[in-house]
Amino acid sequence: MLPWRKKYLFDEESLLFKQVRYPLKIRLLKFAGWLVVSVMVSAFYLHLFEMRFGSPKEKMLNSEIENLKISYSILDMRFAEALNTLGNLRKSDDIRYRPVLGLDTIPSFYRIPATGGVERFRDLNFLKNKDLIVSAREKLEQIRGMATVQRESFVEISNAKDEWNRMNEYLPKICPVDVSIKRGDGIKFREEHPVLGTARWHYGQDFNAPYGTEVFATGSGTVVAAGWNSEGFGYHVIIDHGYGFRTIYAHLSKIDVPVGLNIKRGDRIGLSGNSGTSSGPHLHYQIDYNGSHQNPLWFFSDDLTPEEYRDMIMTLNSKSRFR
Repeated sequence: MLPWRKKYLFDEESLLFKQVRYPLKIRLLKFAGWLVVSVMVSAFYLHLFEMRFGSPKEKMLNSEIENLKISYSILDMRFAEALNTLGNLRKSDDIRYRPVLGLDTIPSFYRIPATGGVERFRDLNFLKNKDLIVSAREKLEQIRGMATVQRESFVEISNAKDEWNRMNEYLPKICPVDVSIKRGDGIKFREEHPVLGTARWHYGQDFNAPYGTEVFATGSGTVVAAGWNSEGFGYHVIIDHGYGFRTIYAHLSKIDVPVGLNIKRGDRIGLSGNSGTSSGPHLHYQIDYNGSHQNPLWFFSDDLTPEEYRDMIMTLNSKSRFR
């Protein structure tokens, strides 16, 4: 019976039904008891409903968890793509760039650095789906470490490339005179010198250049000698190209460059002649590497035509920084 319903009793004296009136305290107690029972019954049915269908908050949380799982799955695929890209960059480093530039291969243990012990993710142990998150964080740390090493490798490669370009510009790599000019003696032991008549080594390459033929620097460098040589070279020029290389141009009739001048490959350094110990007009061209005589024919190609050679010289002169 609800506490607010009226209750009536039959009065035998007056033969009438009279309303029973309880004291206020009893009425309050009855109402409180009814309220407690109602709340308990409601809570019981609500619990049964949540057990069967779930609460709205739980549904929302489950939905968020599923969305996070999807997001982490997508993130995991992107991490895999990033690792694959870093792997391809590593292969390019090890196969293409570093060997060409003379750089050592980076060891695998350095390219994939250690990321710590197994307990580094203890803060995630309370999570229900911690394996998914731990896997993502492990890959992220791996990517961060590999990317750092790759960035350092790129810096090293870039610096080596710049130095390689500079060295390529300075090394003696073209013919000192027009390629149409015939060659004379190369490096050989002469049983009889054409002028002195004695046996001795010839340490360079001769070009049968007519008197007054233009002679060009075969690589960029600094003029360290320009003038008369009393030991047989006559008027000569010596260029220091760095990296242990020096070139010598001997028996000139004219010198166009002073000592100390920085010149570029293709710059004219003088004209061929017959000065010094020489039996006729020609150019003696010599390459020394750390004091050891090299065969000049190893340092330039024979596949240019005279027209291509002249075009090359004109192009080099137009870009010269030293004029």
